Amino acid sequence: MSEKDPLKGIVARLPELLAVRPRGGGGFAPGGKVRTHQFGGHRSSFRGRGMEFDEVRAYHPGDDVRTIDWRVTARTGRTHTKLFQEERERPVLILVDARAAMRFGTRGSFKSVLAAKAAALLSWVGIAGGDRVGGVVLAPSGVGAFQPERSRRRILNFVRAVADATAEPARPEATGPALAEALARTRALARPGTLVFLVTDFADLDAHGVREMERLAVDNHVTCLFVFDRLEAQMPDPGLYPVTDGVAVARLDAERAALRAAYAQRFAARHDGVERICRERGMTFLDLETGTDPADVLHPERLRPFQSAGRRVLGRASA
Repeated sequence: MSEKDPLKGIVARLPELLAVRPRGGGGFAPGGKVRTHQFGGHRSSFRGRGMEFDEVRAYHPGDDVRTIDWRVTARTGRTHTKLFQEERERPVLILVDARAAMRFGTRGSFKSVLAAKAAALLSWVGIAGGDRVGGVVLAPSGVGAFQPERSRRRILNFVRAVADATAEPARPEATGPALAEALARTRALARPGTLVFLVTDFADLDAHGVREMERLAVDNHVTCLFVFDRLEAQMPDPGLYPVTDGVAVARLDAERAALRAAYAQRFAARHDGVERICRERGMTFLDLETGTDPADVLHPERLRPFQSAGRRVLGRASA
């Protein structure tokens, strides 16, 4: 694509989303981390949510209480929990937000374009690992859902829908679909053990949305990618700045200290609120700032849940 393209950074073109595909093999380990080799639908040495019983061990704080083996606990007088073999092949679901609030950015691209690239990158990694990939596209006009598929052609349909959503006209004053609605659609697509990635700015996360996130986290491995621009987190140096939505022009007054402090506090409350939910529910939380390389979301050290892998053992208790 030409560097003179006036829509570069404003709209995510399909060729751009194809270009973020990493070279070589790859895939997601059970915790959502990236592996450097391909794997398919067979058992893994990783333990976690799965359908095949592996062993019983002593209970550790942080283990899922639903997996406690009450028979062994009663026999030994010490609490024990069941472990289950994790299936390597499992669905990957990606919720990507391209609504009006995401059409903002001062470094490199709009948040919506960054989110689209991150979603595409996660899709290609899932394909490389032999996983079924699907997702939910939150566009200004509605919510599109795509069942997890292993077919490259059908996964390409999801990526194309993501690109189209970033180009869809969006009026800031228009009322579009809510994040809670997209989270509910995501939960409807997920089965236990699904890798779920939420790529959004969480601008309209309400009580309903929080409940949907918590329900998702019960049975799935959820990673929240908090997309933001630095100007949202903190005002620029004191002064008067023209800002526009492409139609109207207004001035941002960054002179008053009290206004600057309140501005930063509003963003911090939203950011820290999402982070707290992730901490309490064992989800992974990751900042994704405009101007950064979306490939950073794949760094294994950054894709760790708040609870260590040894303590976050999930599974279904057998009858």
